[in-house]
Amino acid sequence: MRPTADRVRESLFARLGDLTDAGVLDLYAGSGALGIEALSRGAEAVVFVERASACLEVLRRNLADLDLVGRSRVVKGDALRGVRRLGAQGARFDLVLADPPYDAPADDLLEALVGAGILLPGATLVIERRRGHAVAPVDGLALLEHRAYGDTVLTSLTAVTGSGG
Repeated sequence: MRPTADRVRESLFARLGDLTDAGVLDLYAGSGALGIEALSRGAEAVVFVERASACLEVLRRNLADLDLVGRSRVVKGDALRGVRRLGAQGARFDLVLADPPYDAPADDLLEALVGAGILLPGATLVIERRRGHAVAPVDGLALLEHRAYGDTVLTSLTAVTGSGG
């Protein structure tokens, strides 16, 4: 688990603004810090996707301790399969937060998000990467910004109308 640094998380949420009633997907959730922050800022519900058993234990305990179980759903498994499964279930999101392993390519994830049709028009996707690991353009997503914080880069994208399958 590589948690997002506090200053990066604070900056991210300051830039996202009001999350009232948002449906949020937290991929590679780890302890759930990003999704829990979204809930604390008014998100209606968060779906957390994580495959590591140790992280899942911490995540579930954090949600229970903060009385957020009723506003959350935990999906155990790989992010790509989780995205496809959520798409098949008809899930749709206003915001997707993704913190994949830094050295893993992001292309497959971005294509899966668009292909699964889980992004509402105008949805925001924020992906955390290490500097030097750029996010390649994907049809259905438009770049909003890249913002660097030391070795960490947050790339924000938006779902363009008609994206998804």
